[in-house]
Amino acid sequence: MRILVATRDSVLVINPDLGSMERARLAADVRPTCIAADPSRLSRVWCGTRAGAVLRTDDGGATWVEASSFEGREVTALAASPVEAGRDGALVYAGTEPSAIFRSENGGDSWRECPGLEDLPSAESWSFPPRPETHHVRWIACDPIRTGRLWAAIEAGALIRSRDGGETWEDRVPGGPIDTHTLATHASAPGRLYSAAGDGYFESEDGGLTWTTPEVGLEERYLVSVAVDSGNPDTVLVSASRGPWQAYGDGDAHSRIYRRSEGGAWKEVTAGLPPAEGRTVAYLAADPYEAGVFYAAMNLGVVRSSDGGVSWVPVPLSWPEERFGERVHALVVVDGDRGGG
Repeated sequence: MRILVATRDSVLVINPDLGSMERARLAADVRPTCIAADPSRLSRVWCGTRAGAVLRTDDGGATWVEASSFEGREVTALAASPVEAGRDGALVYAGTEPSAIFRSENGGDSWRECPGLEDLPSAESWSFPPRPETHHVRWIACDPIRTGRLWAAIEAGALIRSRDGGETWEDRVPGGPIDTHTLATHASAPGRLYSAAGDGYFESEDGGLTWTTPEVGLEERYLVSVAVDSGNPDTVLVSASRGPWQAYGDGDAHSRIYRRSEGGAWKEVTAGLPPAEGRTVAYLAADPYEAGVFYAAMNLGVVRSSDGGVSWVPVPLSWPEERFGERVHALVVVDGDRGGG
């Protein structure tokens, strides 16, 4: 098992069992933005970049090739769907800035644009506050049960849905999140969505048609990352901050991790974590191979929980000195010790 962490200009490949960490050999100045693992090929992972390239590894991060490139665009989101019957490998979706979604049926070697995003009624209001003249696809999530159903979060302005693999889209619904940063699903809870958003925490039980906002106990509601226990869809973790500057900034960094279990109130977890002050917001990932295990990556390193997020211990690695104070962009757990799938 390996953990891949994307920082500003590197992908760090961590083997917690061996206590090793290597910086992936990537082309110069690609600047990673997002990572997605193939659910059907255990060691295949894609990485999106600000340079517009989509990189691919088939050995858990040891070596990378450029699968394709989107000229004039940044790749801001990636997702891979469960495998359809008769298909060799997952469908891959890429989101970009300016906002567009592309689909690949051959492992990322070629893409075609999914139509219809600009025709949605809410599209006129999409805007990324720091650069209000633009917006981008922040996150894509594929339904783990129903092939072809997926959701895309536009930063900022909408969480949209497709039921046919991106051929057509349904616009945001009243009461839903406007600024989703991370969206999670769970194979044991069909139709349930978990949204960590700049406008708070949202859940849906019907695939995004209606939403609730269970926020009791959340003292800070600018949310960035959400992860759900692979063995229990009712154990949820989120990372939170007072706002974007405290979430990502070096000088004013301040973040927390909250836990919710069995539909109860949120509770902040602190055991084993660095102090909230000076800690950039964590990216969270549930271990897909071991129930109750979570990882979190932030500017101060990587930590692991084996009790459903209640307590944490540092992954025993020497974090590169130049990484202190740097924002993490993505985190994924892969089975990098088994080839191909």
